[in-house]
Amino acid sequence: MSVRDSNGNELNQGDSVQVIKDLKVKGSSDILKRGATFKNIRLTENDEEVECGQGRNTVVLKTCFLKKA
Repeated sequence: MSVRDSNGNELNQGDSVQVIKDLKVKGSSDILKRGATFKNIRLTENDEEVECGQGRNTVVLKTCFLKKA
């Protein structure tokens, strides 16, 4: 399984990624601003999604909105 970001770079467990577009968080009033950086990502079963920690919360993001930092 090969997980790739929006630019085609391969993502691995523990990498840092940056959001390339303002995103609304489903089920919340929060917005992830463009340029927000997430460290220590975790890969999921789906090769189009990764888990990221945001404070005490965990967010699942699609790789098409991420670039490797």
